[in-house]
Amino acid sequence: MNTRLFLPVVATLGCLIFDPSARIDAAEQTSATNQINPILMAENVERGVDLEPMPIANDATFLRRVYVDLIGRIPSEDEIRRFASMPKETRRTTLVDELLQNERFADTWTVFYADMLRLRSNADGGQAAIAYVHQAIEKGTPYDELARRFISANGKAGATPEVGFVLGDNADPMALAGATSQIFLGIRVACAQCHDHPFDVWTRHDFYSLAAYFGKIRRVESQFTNTVYTTEADQSTVLWPPEGVADAGERKPMPPRFPFALASADRPSQYISRLQELREARSAALSAKQAKKPAASVDDLLTSLDGKVASATRGKKRNGFDVAEEAKRDARNLSISSGMASESELRAELARQITDPKNRYFSRSFANRVWAHLVGRGIVEPIDDFSDNNPPSHPKTLDYLADEFVANGYDLKTLVRMIVNSDPYQRSHVYGMDELTQSKLESSFLATPMRRMLSEVIYDSIVTAGHMFEVKHAAGRNLKTVWQPSQLAKAPKGNESVVGQLALGGGPQMKAMPAKDQLASAGGYNLESAIELDFDSILKKNAELNDDDATETVAIEKMRVMSKEELEAMRMAQQDRERRNVEYIDHFVKATIDDNPSFISSFLMASPAAPEHFLRVFGQTDRAQLGEHRDQSPSMRQALMMLNGSLTHEASRVGELEPVYSLLIGEKADLSQAIQLVYREILTRQPTENELVEAKTIIAEAGSPLDGMADLRWLLLNCDEFRFLP
Repeated sequence: MNTRLFLPVVATLGCLIFDPSARIDAAEQTSATNQINPILMAENVERGVDLEPMPIANDATFLRRVYVDLIGRIPSEDEIRRFASMPKETRRTTLVDELLQNERFADTWTVFYADMLRLRSNADGGQAAIAYVHQAIEKGTPYDELARRFISANGKAGATPEVGFVLGDNADPMALAGATSQIFLGIRVACAQCHDHPFDVWTRHDFYSLAAYFGKIRRVESQFTNTVYTTEADQSTVLWPPEGVADAGERKPMPPRFPFALASADRPSQYISRLQELREARSAALSAKQAKKPAASVDDLLTSLDGKVASATRGKKRNGFDVAEEAKRDARNLSISSGMASESELRAELARQITDPKNRYFSRSFANRVWAHLVGRGIVEPIDDFSDNNPPSHPKTLDYLADEFVANGYDLKTLVRMIVNSDPYQRSHVYGMDELTQSKLESSFLATPMRRMLSEVIYDSIVTAGHMFEVKHAAGRNLKTVWQPSQLAKAPKGNESVVGQLALGGGPQMKAMPAKDQLASAGGYNLESAIELDFDSILKKNAELNDDDATETVAIEKMRVMSKEELEAMRMAQQDRERRNVEYIDHFVKATIDDNPSFISSFLMASPAAPEHFLRVFGQTDRAQLGEHRDQSPSMRQALMMLNGSLTHEASRVGELEPVYSLLIGEKADLSQAIQLVYREILTRQPTENELVEAKTIIAEAGSPLDGMADLRWLLLNCDEFRFLP
């Protein structure tokens, strides 16, 4: 099998799927409302770029690329055929609109936000913050509103999801100043904490004046309920001059000041006028809708109130001598409620300044991030380093993107739609040119840079290609007998009966696991699986959180985000406690399992994953360091995980419930069609004539057509063409 790194030209899907001679005229892709291409081309002329742009990619390439970028996986065979059946002139824009409404769009772009905001499931309130972002994308919450809430919110971790952002930096004013500036404005001002910026205009005084907005925030951990929350103090902890520069008695609270200039009033602001008109229209529509609703009667309100009171008090008894209950009542009466669900006045003012439509940094920074995520490189690189010494390569193009983003109500989907329907996104890669020419074409956005799928996308694409979101083997067709290590507890002396059996997979107080899961627990870590999160349930539980069940809920949340090492330590500790008074006999138990796995979407896993997990090996960061971006460099660990990992192995196996099975076994068997189907399912294209011959040879050399097809699929999943976007 030819497993070359990447094909010089990605083939079309063949005449049965697409017209192989079809090419898209650039003019057809530029609508009256999308002026990205003419603005960018004019800027290239001004920059002296006289290179011919690469052609617009064919339909097969576009299809795979847009599925990966918008919903985080490759297209299925049915989706390929459906796209091919659409009218040629409108199929691309139609598909983009459909994918923007796909439920996986929110899953996929939640990871984009979580990376940007450094939201972590294992941090205080992090899991709820990620769920909140997911809900915001589903509901179309404007980005400026989302940013304001994250910057200004106070409250209990989990119960107030937005507070997860400030708790991610432990509510430290200095850390939050640097993070807020770099994340929301693309300005790296953090190094000015210790000295004036050596390469930019930001001074130490600027940094402290920004940090002063966070000076009154406090992280508090309740000893009664074991919950964490933020509130506001009367006194700021940000003092000027800095420590070591002046005596302690000379240091005074630093007055907050926004150090970044807004757009001047005399600058053309048509985009702001459009934003105001849009919001006024939406407000009027909402008012009209509410006016049509019948007013609730007094009886309805009383009935509703009685029901809530009855529900809240049902089954609860007051005990005047219950110390635990008394402690909880005292905790509820503490004067923290005013800061628990409120905004900080200082941080609310900072959020207003940051999200002001006249703040060019805010809109340009986010537009640049989304552009870089979709196109492969930013107009400003690095994407979070806007400064006079690092100007945008195409400032007018960036201004256009930012202005349209603002004018359309800071709507993520509108920005994404505009970019993926543009020429720079849809252009082909550079092939057969020298490195300097390739660099010029890509930096001028006349060619699409080569980029690897995100780790989550690789994971979900393997699952998609292998038909593993559901079971693909008939029940009972993959029964296996295994020997499972176990321990038999001896009875105390004088008692001949056996106390009980303890499986190595967990202690007696842990929930029982299926035999297959116990085997995995005993035999080593599964590096490709994790706990699935239900975002809606997380928000619902946290919204209903009260002081009576706070301790239990927080404990459950902490258990869910424990690392494998912590779980292993808990298991060993439990075993140690059991062994103190009981002797055990090591032995093995024969177990029969149905080896018929299915996998969840990686976008629904707790994140970041454990360090050794598939997602981390392929570039997912721990989201702890400011400015740390995903590493796309190849590594030996990645190769070994693809070659030997259970995910690739299970995806390669042919299940009886898969479409390719009937093309390999039975009266309708057709090896050529089976190979073509597998190529479309894995690489979104038809095989070449040489590849078809090679594939038949591989299958013929195996013990059976099923084993041979598994070998072929394993090879295709391990080639770089699968992992890199065409």
